[in-house]
Amino acid sequence: MSYQYPISADWKTDEIIDVVRFFECIEKAYEGGVEKGDLMNAYKRFKQVVPGKAEEKKVCGEFEEASGYSSYHTVKKAKESVEGEKVKMQ
Repeated sequence: MSYQYPISADWKTDEIIDVVRFFECIEKAYEGGVEKGDLMNAYKRFKQVVPGKAEEKKVCGEFEEASGYSSYHTVKKAKESVEGEKVKMQ
């Protein structure tokens, strides 16, 4: 990994940790797979930190630009998958 996670100076330490944990789940989905439940729990917490759609698009867009990994498509695939399945992206 040779990129930085998008972080807001307004977030508290625990919020930064939760956002990074969500992006780590996105990375895992592309690098072998992540449990749907783990990803959706991380996304739920991410949405508590980043509740607005516009801010979510901005933060996830910055992450995708830096990493090449799409948070939107990963979460969409997770929502469509069966509980207990691994979410794997290509």
